[in-house]
Amino acid sequence: MDKIIIYTDGGCRGNPGIGGWGVWLRYGDHDKKLKGVEKGTTNNQMELMAAIKALEAIKSSTISIDLFTDSKYVMHGINDWIVGWKAKDWKTANRKPVKNVALWKRLDALNEQHNVDWHWVKGHSGNEGNDIADELANQAMDEMG
Repeated sequence: MDKIIIYTDGGCRGNPGIGGWGVWLRYGDHDKKLKGVEKGTTNNQMELMAAIKALEAIKSSTISIDLFTDSKYVMHGINDWIVGWKAKDWKTANRKPVKNVALWKRLDALNEQHNVDWHWVKGHSGNEGNDIADELANQAMDEMG
């Protein structure tokens, strides 16, 4: 069975500053590129937003997804930390509120809707999918100025 392959990336010029996110989705012979930009945001927020926008673009919940990100923050958050955060009412191990909690809640709901296998890929390492997602995020920031 075919899988949807997704590459996501986010970046920021200034932290906080102008941020952009990029997504490259592939399914069989089809591909789709998405990008967006926000003011007054952070790198981590844009990495999360890329994954959120990617999963929001998937209409079927029956197709398996391989999602590739170069963000260890997103990878550890969705695979390791989120179970504890939810058990502690969205607090960290130090009982502090989870940063970017609204984005994490959106991503968690989408992750539960879909059958997602999460993969980490080294950024800026010549990986075609990561390079395309990075280029889209940078294009979005360039368009804002």
